[in-house]
Formats: sequence, C-alpha cells, structure tokens
Amino acid sequence: MVVKKAINDPDNLVREIAEGVVCASHGRVRILDDVNVLVRTAIEPDKVAIVVGGGSGHEPMYQGLIGPGFADAVACGNMFAAPTPEVILAATHAANQGRGVLYLQANYAGDNMNYEIAAELAADDGVETRTVRTGEDVSMPVEMGRRGLAGSFFTLKISGAACAEGADLEAAAAIAQTVADNLRSLSVAFSPGSHPETGEKTFSIADDEVEVGMGVHGEKGVATLKMARADPLTDLMIDKLAGDYPLEGGDRVALLVNDLGATTLMELYVVTRRAHQRLAELGVTVVDTWIGPYCTTQEMAGFSLTLLKVDVRMEQLLGRPASNESFLRP
Repeated sequence: MVVKKAINDPDNLVREIAEGVVCASHGRVRILDDVNVLVRTAIEPDKVAIVVGGGSGHEPMYQGLIGPGFADAVACGNMFAAPTPEVILAATHAANQGRGVLYLQANYAGDNMNYEIAAELAADDGVETRTVRTGEDVSMPVEMGRRGLAGSFFTLKISGAACAEGADLEAAAAIAQTVADNLRSLSVAFSPGSHPETGEKTFSIADDEVEVGMGVHGEKGVATLKMARADPLTDLMIDKLAGDYPLEGGDRVALLVNDLGATTLMELYVVTRRAHQRLAELGVTVVDTWIGPYCTTQEMAGFSLTLLKVDVRMEQLLGRPASNESFLRP
C-alpha cells in the first residue's frame, strides 16, 4: 500500500516530529539526545514540573502543548502507543526542578501501566510524583473506566496555570483531579483516519453513516447513525454531555470544539454556534471557547465536544496567560 503522507522512514517518524517541534520553538524547546523527550529549555526554577505524553499521531496532543503554563516535558510514545516507562522517567528527570513532578495522562491501559512503573522508578531515584488521569468519554460507563479524549487539554491548561502560580505538588494534583472529575467529552466520526506508518484505516463506515462515541484510536463507538445535519447532531451531543453531569441552569462551562483531524474550521464554527445556542437554552453560561485541532487521529473526519463545568478557581486559572512554544502561539 502506498502511504500518501509527507513522511520519511516510518522508523524515524516520532523523532522527526519532535525535531520539527524543536525547530518551530526557536530554542524554547530541546530534545534529549538518546530518547524521544521534549523539554522546555528555560523551566522556571523551584516550580512543580508537569510531564505529559502519550502515543504520537494525535498532534498537537501532546507535542504541541509544551511551554510556560503548559507542559514542561513531553514523553513521546510510538504511533498510537503509550510512551515506555524509560521515556517517561527521562522526561521526569529532565523537567524536575526539585519540587516534584505532576504526571498528566489519558486513561488508557498502556499509559496507566507505564506511568505507574515510571512513578515507582522516579521514587527510587528520590523524585516525588503524582499522577492524574483524564477519562471523560461519556459514551462509556463510569464503572468501565472512561477513556481520555481532548479534555486532557483542560487538565493541562488549568494545572499548568496553578504550577506557574507556585502551587505545590499536592495542590497541583488536587486541582488537576478536580478538572478531570468535571470533564465530559463525546466524539462523532464521519470517516476513518489511518495509521501513518502503514496507511491502514483505523475503522470502516458507510458513506452515509456517522459513528457516535468513536475513540481516538478508532475504537468503535456506541451508535452508528445516518448522517445528519449539523444542528441535530450537535443537539444530540450537547444533550448527552449535559445530561451526564447533569447540568443545571446557572452552571458555567468551558467548551472545546475539537477537530478529529480532517474537519474544516467552517464546520467547527457551525457546530460551535449551535452548541452555544443549545447551552443557552439550558440556562448554562459558556465562559470561554476553544476551537481547532487539539487531539487528532490523522485524517479522521469528525469532531468532539468537551465541556468543563467550572468553579471560580478553575475559571480564574483558565484565564491565566500561557504559551505553546510551537503551536498556535499568539
């Protein structure tokens, strides 16, 4: 199969992605010599460091979310695969400023296991860590352990702000966990993505169908529906998200409208418009909105919606300035 992607040797792909981030950062990010770890070159001294990371192929999650107020180091896994404990440990030591390290990861079995091992290895080396997992996919029952979607952005944004303000490790982990507990996401996919190394499709779907609840690796959703127009599709998603809390009149939320990889900004704006309308009908205030590619799966067409129910503290931290060093910098 001919893979129509602007890549070179698939064996070098993860490293070349990281090298591209370094080039785009103009010296604000470096890559470790012997392992695929990105690290900020000027981490503020005496702060709790944040390490994130997961499988590559979902950019800008996580390689594009490094900078002041975001991650201090990124452990880069292979395509759609969790970073190894050794990679996570290397990121830990590179980012550590002596006040401990906060691990932020999405809730997947491989990531869970490898971050647990890395935490044990870090403890053996005298580095204190805390781990917060984001798992907010409302298509899955809570008791099964919900998988993480684009909501990881909010966990990082808020805990990054807290660390930048000087929070200690326990406080940073506590606010990150509060965010994770108050996130809800749901995705819909119109067409599959592909594995960038092989070109193989991540799933199959008919031309006139849409998959509701699709996972970022192509995991099957909870319903296959006939393709619908933007408004009824958005209504279905907002009602599912709001009902899962449940949201009440007077609640305040942050909204993330995420491109899964091949959905145009035109479409995202149409969806955003309807999401705001539907939330207003429910008496819910949207305090801020993020739109664009945050957690992608190559050229998968579709989008996800994430709601974060905020309190005063979370809203304050969301508004704190932060800078991505290689992605969407102002």
